[in-house]
Amino acid sequence: MALMLYDDTVLSGLKRFHNPSETYNFANHPIRIKQNWKDLGVAAVVWDAAVVLCMFLEAGGINLQGRSLIELGAGTGLVGIVAALLGADVTVTDREVALEFLKTNVHDNLPADLLHKMSVKPLEWGKGLENFSTFDVIVGADIIYLEETFQDLLKTILHLSTENTVILLSCKIRYQRDHQFLDMMRQHFQVVQVLYDEKVDVHIFKALKIGQREEL
Repeated sequence: MALMLYDDTVLSGLKRFHNPSETYNFANHPIRIKQNWKDLGVAAVVWDAAVVLCMFLEAGGINLQGRSLIELGAGTGLVGIVAALLGADVTVTDREVALEFLKTNVHDNLPADLLHKMSVKPLEWGKGLENFSTFDVIVGADIIYLEETFQDLLKTILHLSTENTVILLSCKIRYQRDHQFLDMMRQHFQVVQVLYDEKVDVHIFKALKIGQREEL
């Protein structure tokens, strides 16, 4: 059996996943996100990629006012909540098993007058896509990590996007296979890195369908 050693920084990062909640402030709103690593694992904790993407959106990386936005693999819902606070009409999605937890974070953090701007829906990539229309913006934080999901994820992104859709993928590049998914994307989209946060090793990639004109 191999013994894995962690430095203090890594240990601190792992410990925070076991905290019952994490608190943030975006768009001049305090946001308290519940976490549940014990029962839901990776779907119920806040990853660095989500926080960096929220910072990018808050800084005006793209215009969200009045735009329709869907978040894939929303997990705790942090990115979608911030997008709604910034003026987007948001649909957050995840697997059925994570939805009640996701709904709790949405309802606990969005002001009552903004709840109509956000819906929570089940979405297993590659399935039931006929139940979804297209969106102005597609976002995902740390959703590129399981090679067996890559084809279905790409199929989903293609279904949800039009010639005017902007896709933002925030992620750590952990393995060579992560580059493989980006190469798959490049067969259909122009993909460029628009931000790299060296402190937490998170990249944000922006994708536009090949030949489209960006209007956001």
